[in-house]
Amino acid sequence: MTRKKLPIGIQTFSKIREENYYYVDKTPLIERLVNGGTHYFLSRPRRFGKSLFLDTLAEAFLSNKALFEGLYLERNWDWNKKYPVIRISFAEGRLESREQLEEHIYAVLSSNAEKLGLSLDTSANTHICFHKLIETAAQKYNQRAVVLVDEYDKPILDNLTKPEIARAMREGLRNLYSVLKGQDANLKFVFLTGVSKFSKVSIFSGLNNLIDITLLPEYATICGYTDHDIDTVFAPELEGLNRDEIRHWYNGYSWLGESVYNPFDVLLLFNAREFRSWWFETGTPTFLVNWLKERNFFTPSLEHTFADDELLSAFDVDYIRPEAMLWQTGYLTIGERQRRGAKYIYWLRCPNCEVRSALNDVLVKAWMPDAGEVARAGAELYEIIAGRDIDGMRRHFERLFASIPHDWYRNNPISQYEGYYASVFYSHLAALGLNIVAEDVSSHGRCDLAIRFENRIYLFEFKVIDGEEPTGEALQQLLSRDYAAKYRDGKTEIVQIGIEFSRTKRQVVGWEMK
Repeated sequence: MTRKKLPIGIQTFSKIREENYYYVDKTPLIERLVNGGTHYFLSRPRRFGKSLFLDTLAEAFLSNKALFEGLYLERNWDWNKKYPVIRISFAEGRLESREQLEEHIYAVLSSNAEKLGLSLDTSANTHICFHKLIETAAQKYNQRAVVLVDEYDKPILDNLTKPEIARAMREGLRNLYSVLKGQDANLKFVFLTGVSKFSKVSIFSGLNNLIDITLLPEYATICGYTDHDIDTVFAPELEGLNRDEIRHWYNGYSWLGESVYNPFDVLLLFNAREFRSWWFETGTPTFLVNWLKERNFFTPSLEHTFADDELLSAFDVDYIRPEAMLWQTGYLTIGERQRRGAKYIYWLRCPNCEVRSALNDVLVKAWMPDAGEVARAGAELYEIIAGRDIDGMRRHFERLFASIPHDWYRNNPISQYEGYYASVFYSHLAALGLNIVAEDVSSHGRCDLAIRFENRIYLFEFKVIDGEEPTGEALQQLLSRDYAAKYRDGKTEIVQIGIEFSRTKRQVVGWEMK
């Protein structure tokens, strides 16, 4: 097993192939795409390999056969045909006005024209320039053109906190992409990638021949690495690393097919030989945390949220659901799909340990007045759970909530909603990277929270009460519905804890255990 260079941050197919980097062969999917249609759209989270796949597509259509030596496509592609390729990318930089967007489009189209040996009239509107570029490229090369668009939605996403600018970006992009329908006769292949699934009505302006492959099982692994890829292509890198830990930390992203790893995580792990939240640390937007905070997001639902097709696509400047935002940006993934009458229902969950722990860590720090105290308390809490110190756990959470000043409650509306206490409790625990299940389902109902630690299971039930004296209802529900039944195997120690929060006292007032 010969070690190769790790392609960290490299999105150029030729560089990977010519300079002895690891490469996972995605070319069978290129053949399937080209044989199955002409216009495609793919949504995947950031840093998942979308740009590299587009570059691989470009090299295939440019008939650069030498780059594909030893790959599937070498013997499954017509290398006698070369197509004019037009590439548009919004991946670099940040555009903050419609004027900047238009300038960027002109620059990109001009660059394409120059590479194709064509002239471009930049005095015309951008959509007219795009129209002419496709038309003249097809005429000059006597082959239909290929259009590849990378990060089609980034100008909108970068401005979601400024809705007026985001709407202007949306209109500018709609104007650009509308050309693709009118130029169908001159197009061999079209592929657009991005993070979000904006409504086709909203941004693609009637481009009804665009096939959305985001949730097609046969394309589930088009971006990302599979378990098989880790065990074969990257086998030389596995020595000294716990294989189960790699899976626990980074696997679990699912689009209705085989689950995959985020490539960026895997490559950084192999480079540093250290388990960390590599992907999360490189660009989790502050606006996402603030956006969830403003909408009083109930964090235990990160483990068990249902959505339908309409909700998953409910992503536009004027209407974004938290579930859609979290799924499309990679903080939730699909755990299961079920048929319910005429609709499909999707169960969403956190994909893996990295996302669960890192996202909950930033959420609980944003929702508490003293982030430093939360960080210190987290280290303490892990030792408490590992040592089965139930009284210590009770004192820990009593101190945590008692440390919140009354002025903070008055100035932060999020603290007033029903799920605030349970959200802080859950996120504080989830940030530790424990084996945790919110709304754990059994034949008797749903337990609010279950935590498995070695051969022990902790079951929690929460109640928010109006008075200041505990009622005992939380523990009573745990016992009466026998949520513990599914764990009675004679080997697992079961700890059942009922917790009551006082809305008026703003503290933990009841903590009973069995």
